[in-house]
Amino acid sequence: MTEWRNEPIATPDSQVFPVTLADIEAAAAAIEGAVERTPVRSSRTLSSIAGAELFLKFENLQFTASFKERGALNRLLALEPDERKRGVIAMSAGNHAQGVAYHAGRLGIPATIVMPEGTPFTKVKHARDFGADVIIEGASLSEAAKVARDIAAREHLTLVHPYDDTKVIAGQGTVALELLADVPELDTLVIPVGGGGLISGMAIAARAIKPDIRIYGVQSALYPPMINAVTGETRALSGQTIADGIAVKEPGVFTRAIIAHLVTDLLTVRESDIEDAMARLLEIRKTVTEGAGAAALAGVLAHPHLFEGRKVGIVLSGGNIDMRLLTNVILRELAREGRILSLVLTIDDRPGLLAQIATLVGECGGNILEVSHNRLLTGVSAKSADLGMVVEARDGAHANEIKIRLGAAGFTVREQAR
Repeated sequence: MTEWRNEPIATPDSQVFPVTLADIEAAAAAIEGAVERTPVRSSRTLSSIAGAELFLKFENLQFTASFKERGALNRLLALEPDERKRGVIAMSAGNHAQGVAYHAGRLGIPATIVMPEGTPFTKVKHARDFGADVIIEGASLSEAAKVARDIAAREHLTLVHPYDDTKVIAGQGTVALELLADVPELDTLVIPVGGGGLISGMAIAARAIKPDIRIYGVQSALYPPMINAVTGETRALSGQTIADGIAVKEPGVFTRAIIAHLVTDLLTVRESDIEDAMARLLEIRKTVTEGAGAAALAGVLAHPHLFEGRKVGIVLSGGNIDMRLLTNVILRELAREGRILSLVLTIDDRPGLLAQIATLVGECGGNILEVSHNRLLTGVSAKSADLGMVVEARDGAHANEIKIRLGAAGFTVREQAR
């Protein structure tokens, strides 16, 4: 948790902001029927884990699986006729790209999307499938933004910024209108933060409706640019994060000013926190989220003292994730929980021993997923081998029971680091 809030939180009426509640209400009317009014659901299990009453806003159920299409559509609808004819360009790591591409295609507006290298394949594919001309260029979103601006100037295209645009901010703010209409008793909102468009729009709407509501933003600990912007800190921005959708290095000018005045605090979460939240949402709520989409829940679970006993609205901002990456997240979480363990046993290399070990594991109720032999260990007898096993267990206690049973049978068991 940061400690940057040294003055009373403002309300939209006490500061001059580039977006008002009226703008957000106008955006809601403009996009109505073209984007999903996503459901809000409580979760008894997650609430019990968090010690708070949690209400989840399923923006991962949008057609493009992200809230981003709200702001994108609101911006596209504001184009003048000649701007529509020339077309638009956007830079995006994925979800904004899909929102722009889908609604531009639906409205007959030519769209070009510049995506940085390393953008998840599924997001590139979807943007192209929606009919956009996709350009992969730039090592980061900042570099992709420069490319997009250059093309916009050269070809006279309208730049649709992913977060630092008043129409985009207003469109994203419609999430708060829906959330508070469905659950008016909410006293806290928790929102993922990248460039800040979503939390800015939601903060303006929420504080206009409920001035005392608490609003927390959540960033990946590897990419906390908004914290740097509002506190003057210089935390490093680097590394591979599962939350690529909020891995922004340059937050918006509009958005940082709104956040500085309207947001209660900004929190950070570790990669393991995000992966845990993704796995819990999949297992408990049966919903798929990308890393950024699960960041808000990760923030609640990682900082429970802030939310104890409160009624908390959590935005599941997106669900676009490669299946391979999702598989990795699931397997890693199972390993953390002790439900999958990697064991190494040094054994005599003789017939029948593997069957004996398999029987012991089976009698304990374990399930052997993989087996491997290493006979090339030069530091032990040529009659010995290392037997590697990946074993599925019910939970950590069951895993420990399996290891004890193998040890009691005379085998030396080592658990591989994970």
